Amino acid sequence: MNVLERLTFFASLYDVHGNPERGMWLLYATVLLLSALVYRLGFARRLPLLKSVIIYTLLALGCTILTFFAVFLPVAEGLAVAALVLIIYKVRLKQAKQEEKP
Repeated sequence: MNVLERLTFFASLYDVHGNPERGMWLLYATVLLLSALVYRLGFARRLPLLKSVIIYTLLALGCTILTFFAVFLPVAEGLAVAALVLIIYKVRLKQAKQEEKP
């Protein structure tokens, strides 16, 4: 089996035949953006600026490891599904709160 056949959707999407380094940077950006979105939608609280900078810096470092896993495992796809579920949850929660108000 060819290595290119085992790539996940996002990894194969970013497989730039002439420049694989660019493809890895695009995959890293995708994982980082989706991770930040999932964190923001599901877990973030109001924090002082310095603490937020520290949190997002550590998130960026963790996404480096996740990017290597994302080449052959569906990490980016899982983050996209998690973001979609959290977006639906937030919209439904907002609608429920608006219906509660008289």
